[in-house]
Amino acid sequence: EQQQYPEETVNIAKSAFTAGVVGWLYGGLPAFVSARKAFIESSRGEIFQNRADAVQSAHRAGLRSFIRYGWRWSWRVAAFATIFNMVSTGLSAYRDKTTISNFAAAGAFTGALFRMHLGLQGLAGGIVFGAAFGVPAGGLLMAMYGLAGETLQEKRSRERKELYEQRLAEWQSRLSVTEILGQTENNAQGRPEMERAREL
Repeated sequence: EQQQYPEETVNIAKSAFTAGVVGWLYGGLPAFVSARKAFIESSRGEIFQNRADAVQSAHRAGLRSFIRYGWRWSWRVAAFATIFNMVSTGLSAYRDKTTISNFAAAGAFTGALFRMHLGLQGLAGGIVFGAAFGVPAGGLLMAMYGLAGETLQEKRSRERKELYEQRLAEWQSRLSVTEILGQTENNAQGRPEMERAREL
């Protein structure tokens, strides 16, 4: 059998990747547009060989800004989403239920972690911002679970029960085979003794 990662771990990795892409687009696209405009405005008097060279230079300037500012936003959004999902998933697994308070606590923790370098006021602001972010995010995720039909805990419980029933059936079939083999062995051992008794 192949070793598979738990579904929660896969979901955290997927959300981290998605958050990274969204953060890159969020930071990179406005930077691309503004850098391109700034390049066009600053190079009005510059002479280019042709129109394609001018457009290519403007796009190069925009692309540099897209990569630079996109990366700045990307890793921050990905880290925030990953920490938020790890804390909320950990709380849900520990408590064996998914509630809004798990998401509020995860948001408060993540916000505090990202703002603690600003001192006590930053820490308090991060807690408030994180909790305010966590409640609607948690409500949205719980609504999506409701549309899917079952939460991760319900799915895990169902799969655990099915696995238990499957293993129990396998164990009972092995036990019945063992009993049949034992009876066959007893019968096989009993026959030579009876034949010896008849010969005497």
